[in-house]
Amino acid sequence: MARKKEDVAADEPSFEHSLEELQLIVKRLEEGEIGLELSLGEYERGIGLLRRCYQLLQNAEQRIEILTGFNDAGEPIMQPFDAKATYSPPSKGKQ
Repeated sequence: MARKKEDVAADEPSFEHSLEELQLIVKRLEEGEIGLELSLGEYERGIGLLRRCYQLLQNAEQRIEILTGFNDAGEPIMQPFDAKATYSPPSKGKQ
C-alpha cells in the first residue's frame, strides 16, 4: 500500500528542528574554529536544511486560506492564499 504524503513528511525533521540545526551550523561556521573539510560538509548540510525549510514554508502557504467575507447563510467565504500576489522579489541593479 502506498504511503500518504503526510506519512512521508512525518519521517522528515520538522521545520523547527531543521531551523534549529541550521542555526547551529551557521554559528559553527561563523566561529571559524572548524577545518575546511568539516566546514564544507556543514555548509552542504546547511544548504539541504535551508531547502527543506523553504519547501515546508511553501507547503504551508499553499494550505493557508483567506477569509474574504460571509455568504447570506453566515458561512465564511474562503479563498486560497496566493503567496505570489504578496511577494515582491528584490529589484536587480538597485542598491
